[in-house]
Amino acid sequence: MRNTKAFKQAVTATVEHLDRLGATGIGPLAIADTIERNVIAVSQQLHIQVASAWRYFDAEALAQSIAEMADEASSQHGGAPEIGQPPLPDLGNPELAMLIGGFPDSLAECGGDLHKALLAFAMNVWQAGHIAGEDGCTGCHSRGPGDHDYAQRMDSIRQQIPNVEIFFDARAFNVRMKQSGYEVTRQVSAR
Repeated sequence: MRNTKAFKQAVTATVEHLDRLGATGIGPLAIADTIERNVIAVSQQLHIQVASAWRYFDAEALAQSIAEMADEASSQHGGAPEIGQPPLPDLGNPELAMLIGGFPDSLAECGGDLHKALLAFAMNVWQAGHIAGEDGCTGCHSRGPGDHDYAQRMDSIRQQIPNVEIFFDARAFNVRMKQSGYEVTRQVSAR
C-alpha cells in the first residue's frame, strides 16, 4: 500500500495541512502509519478493497484530527519529554555522554544494524534517566541498604571520560561514526 501513488499523495497532502495548522513535531512515519491504519479501517468497515477506500480519504480532516490529538496529548502530559526532564537525563550528564560516544562502536558491534543499535541506545538512555531521577534526586533520602551514591557514579564516569562535552558536539560524533566504518546518509530515489 505504501508504494502506491495514492498513499504517497495522501502523506504529502496531510503533511501540508499539518504545516498550515502549525502542527510541528509529528514525524512523517507517524503520519504514514496513521493514514495506513485509517484506510485499512475504512476498507474493513465498509467491506471494500483498500484501493476503493481511498475515495473516503480526507487529508485536511485527518490533519485536523492529528493536530487536535497532538495538542490534547501535549496539554495533558506537558508535551514531549525534553532532555533533562524525566525519564531523560540532563544534557550534560556524563552517563548520557558516554552512551552517545559509544553509539558508533555499538553500531559496529551490531554489524551495522541501526535498529538494534538504536534499541540498545534507547534502553540505556532510559536507564540513565531512571538513575538520574531516583539516585540523583536531591530531595530523596536513603533507599536502604542498597542506597546508591549518584555523585560518586557521575564522578567515576567523569574520571573515565574527562571531556564529556565532546560527545554532545555533532561534528565530533559524525567523525566517530565515520571512524567506526558507518555513516547515515539519505538515499535519494531516482524517478
